[in-house]
Amino acid sequence: MVARLSLTDPELDQLFRALADGTRRDIIARLLAGEPSSVSTLAARYDMSFAAVQKHVAVLEEAGLVSKEARGRERLVRGNPERIAQARTLLLQLEQLWISRLTQLDELFAESPTPSAD
Repeated sequence: MVARLSLTDPELDQLFRALADGTRRDIIARLLAGEPSSVSTLAARYDMSFAAVQKHVAVLEEAGLVSKEARGRERLVRGNPERIAQARTLLLQLEQLWISRLTQLDELFAESPTPSAD
């Protein structure tokens, strides 16, 4: 059985749905590699509207992958490395589960006699 990291199924769905989009993964990568950034600064890096980038940030925020903080008149977006670590841990656990199952299947096939071609 795979540990769920104290996340509910809807939370896991939300987390991986947020990570399923390339723009959102890029936003997270930029935020984790650098300083917090305003949505307008992020939007300048993409060939899409400010509103579209703002929606991507909202999806990431709902999944707990980023947070916003007020700094003066700006709202800065900051990546949440702990949530990324949770996703990574879950994926590693799932990988180990499937490796274990495939190993068991290999062992089962190795124990089975090969049928003869009569």
